[in-house]
This record gives sequence, structure tokens and C-alpha cells, in this order.
Amino acid sequence: MRWIWIDRFVEFEPGKRAVAIKNVTLAEEHLHDVCAARPTMPFSLMIEGMAQTAGILVGQARGFREKVVLAKIRRATFERAVHPGEQLKYEARIDQVDDAAAITNGTVYVNDQPIGQIDLVFSHVDQNMRGLKLPEENFVFTEQFMSLFKSFVAEQGARGG
Repeated sequence: MRWIWIDRFVEFEPGKRAVAIKNVTLAEEHLHDVCAARPTMPFSLMIEGMAQTAGILVGQARGFREKVVLAKIRRATFERAVHPGEQLKYEARIDQVDDAAAITNGTVYVNDQPIGQIDLVFSHVDQNMRGLKLPEENFVFTEQFMSLFKSFVAEQGARGG
């Protein structure tokens, strides 16, 4: 099973920018592990939500031909906690992409107010791990993970945009 930390894309500019949302709900068991008195979304999972948003953006920029993995968290700062009933919005932007890697910067919003900055570096594993035996299938962009991107593309097509 693969954990998905975004619910859907709401904007996508190929090779430039992606915006995804995550609804934080009381039904998520992991929220109760941070602070029993007040369920809270872990910062680490917000970083993963941004990594998934930015990772699909980077993968799409290279035609999903490569396995894109998170290599480094350059910066992750948060101004406040996020609680059930709130909606996270991840806005990821590509700073640089080449054969070996990609650098992204991102902003996390709650109620359209910025609450965090997350800057990430991704590695194109196929380019950087030459000589190692990697699975032929793309273990990063699985069908379950890609369904988020495909549903956004289909929705935009239905709207004529």
C-alpha cells in the first residue's frame, strides 16, 4: 500500500507549477499521535505532501520517463500547526530541472494564508544510479499515484481548459 498525502490537483502548469490540496480530517489516525489533546497534522507529512505534489510536477516535466525520488529537503519551515477541518494547499514550483536532478520550491497554505516553505531536491534515479539493478517498472509513478494527475487532466479536458 502506498500512502497518498494529497487529495487532488487544482492547478497544473506543465514544467512550471502545480497546486494540490489535502483535506485534514479527524478520521486520520496519525493526527492523534502528535498531540493527544488536540489532533495535529505532522509537519513530516506536510513535507511528504509537498514532495508528492512537486514530484509529479517534476516527473511530468520529463514525460514520466524517469524514476523521480526525493533526494534532499533543502528547507522546511512552518509557522503554525494544522488541525482537522482545515484544508492544506501545496503550491510547488520548479526552479531547475536537468538530466540528473530537479530543484523545487514550495509554499504551504491554510485558508489561503501561507504557513510554510518547503524547498526540495529530486534525483532522477535512472540517471544517477547507473550500474545498479533497478526494477524495470516505474515504482515511483504507480497507477495509484498517477490517478491523481490523470483525474485532474480529465477534469480539465471536460471543462475545455
